[in-house]
Amino acid sequence: MVLFVTLSPARADTPVTLPAPVPAELTSLRLQPAIGPTDVALAPGQQKLTPALLANYVKRQQELRSVDVTTAGPQPELTTDVLLSYIGRGSFGGDNTALSAIASFTQPSAPALPSVTSDLLADYIQSGYQPTSKRVEYANGERECLAQAIYHEARGESATGQMAVANIIVNRARSDKFPSTLCGVIYQNADKGRYRCQFTFACDGRDDTPGERRAWLRSQDLARQVYAEFAQGQDIGVLPGSALYYHTTAVRPSWANTFSRVAVVDSHIFYSPN
Repeated sequence: MVLFVTLSPARADTPVTLPAPVPAELTSLRLQPAIGPTDVALAPGQQKLTPALLANYVKRQQELRSVDVTTAGPQPELTTDVLLSYIGRGSFGGDNTALSAIASFTQPSAPALPSVTSDLLADYIQSGYQPTSKRVEYANGERECLAQAIYHEARGESATGQMAVANIIVNRARSDKFPSTLCGVIYQNADKGRYRCQFTFACDGRDDTPGERRAWLRSQDLARQVYAEFAQGQDIGVLPGSALYYHTTAVRPSWANTFSRVAVVDSHIFYSPN
């Protein structure tokens, strides 16, 4: 069997429909990245889906569909169903960064690379690492020492007077002339013998157990506040950072003549080195 196919020439009066040229406005709009006309588009799959990105994407699609590229007039309004259908068709050519961002948002992220190496961990341990329990124990010890000093040195003073004494202890710990810890400052030279230390109560041979419950509670509260400021590097604020010495107004030690008086608070006089 032979099939004969006859091709008829097109009539001259048959209308020919050609694609309309793409408007310059649409061409410019298509060149804009999905994240906005003034931003540089990231590689596909590298954008995070944010409310701003999705809102801009919807707006951009609405603008694209509002351009009349056919004789049929503007495209139908972009609805949620139309948008989801468009997204479901996927990206054309792999260069639709908005769709790539949406796809990457719905896909599980790649596992993060480890940020801690054995060398970093070894350096961290050698630089003074302590477990949390040790750090808590240390902080509690510092607060206890400070509370003891406030209680024995200034429990009869006002809150400002007690804070001033605590300020001296903090200033000393921050100075290179004294130990760097509050306990170290308070009990410096306490092992040298009676009355050979910096704070009398620390080496007078008496029992340091607080006997006045209310005063002790005040000292503990103040010690917690001052230690927090000390640990965070904040200024105590009652005395200048240069003040390192004090004595009561009831005595006149010979060393007082070699320093500069900076303040008198309640029954204590405070000094800074010249």
